[in-house]
Amino acid sequence: MRPKTLLAWLAASTMLAAPLAAETELTVYTAVEAEDLARYAETFNAAHPDIKINWVRDSTGIVTAKLLAERDNPQADVIWGLAATSLLLLKSEGMLEPYAPVGVENLDPKFVDDANPPAWVGMDAWVAAICFNTVEGERLGLTPPTSWKDLTDPMYKGHVIMPNPNSSGTGFLDVSSWLQIFGEEEGWAYMDALHENIARYTHSGSKPCKMAAAGEIPIGISFAFRGAKSKAEGAPIDIIVPSEGVGWDMEATAIVAGTDNLEAAQTLVDFTVTKEANEMYNTGYAVVAYPGVAKPVEFFPEGLVDAMIDNDFEFAANNRAAILEEWQKRYDSKSEEK
Repeated sequence: MRPKTLLAWLAASTMLAAPLAAETELTVYTAVEAEDLARYAETFNAAHPDIKINWVRDSTGIVTAKLLAERDNPQADVIWGLAATSLLLLKSEGMLEPYAPVGVENLDPKFVDDANPPAWVGMDAWVAAICFNTVEGERLGLTPPTSWKDLTDPMYKGHVIMPNPNSSGTGFLDVSSWLQIFGEEEGWAYMDALHENIARYTHSGSKPCKMAAAGEIPIGISFAFRGAKSKAEGAPIDIIVPSEGVGWDMEATAIVAGTDNLEAAQTLVDFTVTKEANEMYNTGYAVVAYPGVAKPVEFFPEGLVDAMIDNDFEFAANNRAAILEEWQKRYDSKSEEK
């Protein structure tokens, strides 16, 4: 064998024998709707095929409780899609790795943690609303509500479903917003009266609207985008914006402190703030963090954005445990089984 041929053969043999670049696996905790997860991973992997996402998905309250329980032995690398109020709580416990992702300056500032570097960055926002089935409402002789307080009218007894705030981020934003809108004493009095009309509390924020859309219940307290989506699919529902204003929260992303895969985690978080990622969020949410990306959503109720309260996220995060404990004590008897 000639020397040059031998060298070429040896080089090729060495390349064949060398191991391929190892695939990094990230454990990602999320409360994103299950049907969206494959699309999220596929879009990310189109640019980063060397990073595999292993999803751990549950409702907001359960994911938050799991993270807190694992405080001393974290199992997640990244949180991608959890309520900002939950991430503020985790931040206060020192459980998040501060990181300013590439391009974070392009986001609406209200979607970015105010620390420098930020502990979390927002993705999208979801906004409370009432889904009212017009066919069932007419059959039962119900007048459509126009306010939160209307829902305490005895005519609605047994005809209202809402999410449990211990398991649902939508449920928690409802409860924390009522305490802000009405004040704490009147807020709990309001929920006492509402409880009399509640058929049951679900463990999903979208389920009450899905049930109203299907005619299983006349009134579901849920979030507006879910209502718009159901109405676009032909459901006979109206999406009502209560006159007192509506609570809201945002899904957000963060790196878990202590991760062994910091570089890959940063790569993922860099992707989550891109215009491409926000376009992906916009298929499930009407309000996203990247200005100019959100497209008009058919049947999204007019005036909803203007009705969003000046949400005190610090109040919601700092009082989360006490609020949930009080709610559990008062109302959990009507929660559906998990």
